[in-house]
Amino acid sequence: MNAKLELVPASAGKRLGAAVFDWLGPAVVLGIAFGIGFAGITQSRSNGFIVYDTGLLVLLGSIALGMTIVYTCVLLGLEAHSGTTIGNGLMGIRSTDTDGYAPGAGVVFVRGIITGGMLLLAALASAVLLLLGWLGVAVLLLVPLLALAAAWAVVVVVSNTWDKDGKARGWQDKAAKSFVFDISAGRNPVVTGGIQGPYSFAPVELPPVQHVSSPAAVPHTNPATSPPLRPQAVPAQGNTAPLPPHNRNQWQPPAAVRPLSGMAQHPDDDVDRTQLRPDAQMPQARAVLRIRMDDGQDLQVANSALVGRNPAAMAGETVVQLIAVADPGRSISKTHLHLRGDGDGVWITDRNSTNGSAVTTPDGVQTRLLPGEPLYIRPGSTVHFGDRTFHLGQA
Repeated sequence: MNAKLELVPASAGKRLGAAVFDWLGPAVVLGIAFGIGFAGITQSRSNGFIVYDTGLLVLLGSIALGMTIVYTCVLLGLEAHSGTTIGNGLMGIRSTDTDGYAPGAGVVFVRGIITGGMLLLAALASAVLLLLGWLGVAVLLLVPLLALAAAWAVVVVVSNTWDKDGKARGWQDKAAKSFVFDISAGRNPVVTGGIQGPYSFAPVELPPVQHVSSPAAVPHTNPATSPPLRPQAVPAQGNTAPLPPHNRNQWQPPAAVRPLSGMAQHPDDDVDRTQLRPDAQMPQARAVLRIRMDDGQDLQVANSALVGRNPAAMAGETVVQLIAVADPGRSISKTHLHLRGDGDGVWITDRNSTNGSAVTTPDGVQTRLLPGEPLYIRPGSTVHFGDRTFHLGQA
């Protein structure tokens, strides 16, 4: 786990540097392609009209635009999945959603529209003018429109400078409900548990175990049907021998408490003389197993339970409990773990999850679960699955 626990908002300088690294290449390609295309325009007269040959411009411009579109899709897809781009990686920053996980396609799309919206309008206006044959007007307007669009993009990128909340968010961040963090100066929330931070592996304090003694069994007799009591030889209190601690089946009562000779013996006659030892331990109720999630959710564990984003039993499988765990970063599989209560512990099995699972015992030893192989854990253990954890305890 990363030892840096703080989240540091990315500075305006790093944001601008990342944007330059991301879009300098496509800008150069477009500039070269359109520059050569405009330089290759020829004109001729036909029936008193000036005809412009823009074939080279259309060819090179189409190729450059196609490459830029493909590059943009790949770059935005990478950012949506991991919060990083070429520029973000070089500048040591990451974009996230409001929970601190990978932003997703919707967030990235809104950020892109806010930042590069005027550039898209400039390109669209120029294309329309070219299609209408107004080449002179297109050339006259293209340069100012591109300059204005570039200036707008720069202002949006560094707009977090005017954010009163610790310069944490720019205009595009507020519109898309996102953040940008400096992971070289602080923690990377995308891979360390989001805004809430890396989860502690220390055992969570649970309520103390409440020992409940079971009531002693009292035999009930029906006077109408029960046979009359036979006289029994009751030994003196001082001669009563203590019960041996082991192997009751082989123990014979001392001679002082054996039935008198000549008296009929009934298999249940000795029951009336059974005495409770002062140091005898009463049966105790089995402690209830509980799990506490890293977000504070506290649940009692049933005999059989499935844990995941949206757990579902397999065909023919009987499961008493389904435990759905919120995971915006999708680090947890749909059905990640299977739990089966057994005595004072739980058998836990990884259901072939994508990101795997591990168990940390109370003494700090961590063991990775092998898919499909159950592992027995006792209270005090912590289970790690994806970016989430839970602690097994008793109550």
